[in-house]
Amino acid sequence: MSPPQNFDTGIPSLNVLLAGGLPPRQSIIVTGTPGSGKTVLCSQVAFAAASRGIPVVVVTVTSEPHDKLVDALSGFAFHKPEVLGDMLFLISAYSALKRGAKEARDLLLQTVRERGARLLFIDGLRSIRDLWQDEARLREFLYELGLGLAALNCIGIFTTEYPLQRLMELPEATTMDGIVAVSVRSQGALRMRRVEVVKLRGRPHLLGEHVMRITMQGVDFLPRLEATLPAVPEAPLDLERRGFGLPELDTLMYGGFPSNSATLIAGSMGIGKTLMASYFALDGARRGEKSLFVSFFDSPERVLARALRVGLDMRPAYESGMLEIINELPAEAEADVLVRRILQRIEERGVKRVVLDGLAELEQSIMEGERRRAFLASLALRLRQLGVTSLFTREVSKVVGTELDFSDSPVAMLAENVLLLRFVELHGRLHRILSILKMRDSKYDSTVREFEVADTGLRVLAPMRSSQGLLTGQARPVGTTIGGSTT
Repeated sequence: MSPPQNFDTGIPSLNVLLAGGLPPRQSIIVTGTPGSGKTVLCSQVAFAAASRGIPVVVVTVTSEPHDKLVDALSGFAFHKPEVLGDMLFLISAYSALKRGAKEARDLLLQTVRERGARLLFIDGLRSIRDLWQDEARLREFLYELGLGLAALNCIGIFTTEYPLQRLMELPEATTMDGIVAVSVRSQGALRMRRVEVVKLRGRPHLLGEHVMRITMQGVDFLPRLEATLPAVPEAPLDLERRGFGLPELDTLMYGGFPSNSATLIAGSMGIGKTLMASYFALDGARRGEKSLFVSFFDSPERVLARALRVGLDMRPAYESGMLEIINELPAEAEADVLVRRILQRIEERGVKRVVLDGLAELEQSIMEGERRRAFLASLALRLRQLGVTSLFTREVSKVVGTELDFSDSPVAMLAENVLLLRFVELHGRLHRILSILKMRDSKYDSTVREFEVADTGLRVLAPMRSSQGLLTGQARPVGTTIGGSTT
């Protein structure tokens, strides 16, 4: 005998959190403080079901008229007035609740039976608690209502206005089959919504908190990347190299970075990280590989203009579609939102090279600091699964100085390849230097090189053998030449 089919919530991302949808014949409570999105979420599920021809009963428990609730939802795209009264039937239980628990239960079950409803939504369980002021009566009401709904093959969803910690102390937490908590928190000027499936009887639901958004389309969720990676192998490794199209630099890497690897370019402010990343993306486009350049600072036109100022013309590749440049603003969205959009673009276009320019901005948009390492590790793994060779740029905190510390950058430990760009002060002048700090599973030239950025582009010079302490940014001369020129 096959197991009963899950109830589709009409919100694909919610189905993911619930391990496939609402379990049949169960009762679920959605809890959260006022304004957290409980009513919008449950109403969207109700309208989605009614729009598919599934009878739904929506119950209000206060003396307010139904049209107040309907009007509040009318601005959302999921609101379908044509289903009201037929597929979606509204009823007030206020009078029955005032008479007693048995009267209210009988009214609700009779209405479900008469309408053939498969979903019952009661908005405002706390109002019932406040009306009765009787724990034993409320517990008995919920228990018997749940049994009656299960017998009628109907799912019950309820909302209540309690923070999760408070709800867990109340009888509602034990009488319900499932608990979904929604919340709103502040971080600086941002207000962040979260959802957590705390309990779902007999189901391997996704654990932990996930991003929740409310738009004019309704409620949407972004399951954490690290909790939803597909169980697929990484793209097979090949012997191909992914270079910059700069012969002197590519030679240091014996042709470029290994394919399907993640690379970090870490460097001082203004040293040329974005320019070097632009070379990488453009080289892929010129070789017939669709490339994506994601800037967390500049618009596409600004990226093109800055490259052109030093002789790198990216516009033909951009206009042909082989190179896509997009601008994402981490200050206006959380990392989960940004990365989902980026991964969608990669999958839709078959991208093989991606640049994320300004990784520190993305890291800061991961609001929970303890998530950053796992989030970025999951991103790197997902890119490898998609067969993408990725490059991240990140600014180091000091222009020059004796400390070389990547402890505040999780991706520095996760990237297979790390290329360091620094300014070094020698004889009263700042010089640009680069060095490959690591390339996993590959040989490379570890010599420190000077490079220059001029109107004709970026050029890597000869090894700097005449100084010590170059990577600290404070060189000590031991000879008379730097990059092949006399000092």
